[in-house]
Formats: sequence, C-alpha cells, structure tokens
Amino acid sequence: MNYILFDGPSRNNLLPFTFTRPVADIRVGILTIREKWENHLGSTITTITEDYLSEKYPMVELEENVMINASYLPNATLVHLIKDLGANQAIFSGEDVIAFYAKESQEEINFDTYEAIEYNEDVLKIEHTWDIFTFNGDAIKADFDFLTQDRQSQPIPSSCNIIGAEHIFIEEGATLEFATLNASSGPIYIGKDAEVMEGSLIRGPFALCEHATVKLGAKIYGPTTVGPHSKVGGEVNNSVIFGYSNKGHDGFLGNSVLGEWCNLGADTNNSNLKNNYAEVRLWDYDTEGFAKTGLQFCGLMMGDHSKCGINTMFNTGTVVGVSANIFGSGFPRNFVSSFSWGGNSGFTTYLTKKAFEVAEVVMKRRDIEFTEVDKKILEHVFEETKKWRKS
Repeated sequence: MNYILFDGPSRNNLLPFTFTRPVADIRVGILTIREKWENHLGSTITTITEDYLSEKYPMVELEENVMINASYLPNATLVHLIKDLGANQAIFSGEDVIAFYAKESQEEINFDTYEAIEYNEDVLKIEHTWDIFTFNGDAIKADFDFLTQDRQSQPIPSSCNIIGAEHIFIEEGATLEFATLNASSGPIYIGKDAEVMEGSLIRGPFALCEHATVKLGAKIYGPTTVGPHSKVGGEVNNSVIFGYSNKGHDGFLGNSVLGEWCNLGADTNNSNLKNNYAEVRLWDYDTEGFAKTGLQFCGLMMGDHSKCGINTMFNTGTVVGVSANIFGSGFPRNFVSSFSWGGNSGFTTYLTKKAFEVAEVVMKRRDIEFTEVDKKILEHVFEETKKWRKS
C-alpha cells in the first residue's frame, strides 16, 4: 500500500513552523512525524502539502493510497487499523478524519459514501504549536520504546553519574564523559555520533539526536529534544529544538520550540511564566490576534532561519516568524513577523537578498547547499507575511 501524509486542518495552527515544511516534518519526541509513520508502517511516505512546498516535498500517488492526517502520531492500535483499511473505508475520531483509502482516479472524496471506522482510544495529536513541547515527553517515551526494542545500548562510560541506567540508550558513535544522566523521570536517548560534554546535568525524558551536542556544564530538564546537528548549552527546560539550530551558550530556554537553522546569541533568555501567573496567549496567524493557549507555562516559538543577538530577552509567549533577526536591549514585541530586522526600538524589513546570503553561509558550514528551491520557498514566505511587517 502507498501511504501519504496530508497537512489537514491544523496546518495554520502550526505556523510559523509549517511555513517551511509539511506538518509531517515537525519533530516531536525523537523522530519527525513522517519518520514515526515510516518506521511503524515499514514504508517510505510522501506528503500532500501547500503548492509552494511541493517541489521540495513531492507527493507520490499510486492507483491505491491510504491518506493519513499528519497531526496524528502513530500507536499500535492506529497502525493496525490503517494497515487494514480497504476501499471506501475511513477512520474517524469524532468528526476528525484520521485516515482514509483513496484511488488515484478519485477527484473528490465524499465521506458520506465511506464506511466509518471509529477510533476512540487515546492518541497524541499535534494541532497547536505548543503541543510540540506539551506532548514531547509522551512522544519521547513512545519513540524510545519503539527504537530500542530488542536492541542493546552502547556501554555507559564509568565516569558518568547514572540514575536509571535501564532507561538510558546510547547509539553507536556517541561520546559522553563525566556527565550526570537521571532517567528516573523518563528515558534518555543519545543518538548516533552525538556528544555530551563534561559536567552536563540531564534529567529525562530527553532525546539528543544524531550528531547533536550538549555543551559543557549544560543543565537540561526534560521533556526536551535536541534535533540532529543542533547544539545546546546553558539551562533548558521542556523544549524542542529542530535540526541544525544552536542555543550554544548560557541563558534560559523553557517551554519553547525552535525551528531549523536558528541561533540564539549568548545569554539569551526567555520567560515562560507571566508575572501574574495568568494564562499565556500566543499570536494566531488566522485571526491575526493573540489567542488563548490554556497554558500557564509557554515560552518562545521561533521559525526557521531566525536568529537573535547576545543578551536578547523574550517575553512569555513570543512568536518569531521565519528568517527574522532580533537584537538590542529590552524586550521585542510578542509577535515578530517573518523577515523582520531589529528589536525593542522597532523593526525594518530584512530583505531576501541579505537573508539568503546569511542562509547560504550558515548552511554551507554544515556542508548543505542552500538551493534554488529553498529560495523559492522563502520568497513565498516573504510575500505571504508582508502584511504583518511594519515597513
């Protein structure tokens, strides 16, 4: 069977991260959503997404296909139901479509003609940006159990202080010495060729993905994920950092999500709790206003390619778009549009020519090409977000 992940109605709720990727390529837990489904279904999976993303993330459609809502994370029961889907069958959770069978010849889907299979069990669903860190602990545990089943961890170095060794898994090529790992509150996964430097204090659930680095003396509270090739230092609590991003220095990051190719300057701090302990509101791209999250703790949401200078301070519930550059004293406003340049004293437009020059240099340092396709995507985001820039 050919499986295809579709963005679904939650796509706009997951901006700014879905400006530059399908919902399926959001990382939560150890793996991206796409990687989870591929592992569980034993198949390469493509996506249906926005037209401007389709060249980088193409869809492969065959005569028979099963379409899966990418907001849903796999579990054993759901995977079994999806594998058994046949013609004119669909899986629903209430009125929400989780998955359905489709033929290439079907131009429109009328679910009134489908046999409805009700799914009533618990399931992890990523439908808001804050769900990425809120459900990260459960996602780490699920990925950890799946990835380590019937496998043997590399030996834990004797120089490390360990609590709960049976819940720690170290992949081949990973290095760590003189670190403290406490897995009593959740598993700790150290990916292939990753490094945990001396003096680091880590409490699970925690995932350090391949080629990622925890720097000297870092203090990390779970549930936290550090994506592939990312670097983290200072104090981090319940945050998800996608691939190729750096929070390499002292400073606090809590209840936050950073996209790819982000960089936080030394001693950058974010607030994750309002002084009056009130519910946190976050910028909503659909309503163009600040919406309730239902959360007391919520920090920074930063889109791909965005960066900030040293000593930057982010207020509780700040949303930063794609390719923004923030610097200067004081707190910038709680919503910084994509391609903005400035800080508390005001913003100007960060022109694509300059932004692309930086992206090319940054990606080249990791031996990755900044392609024409990447440029087209960012040019689209620049135009789409123009209305929120002040200049």
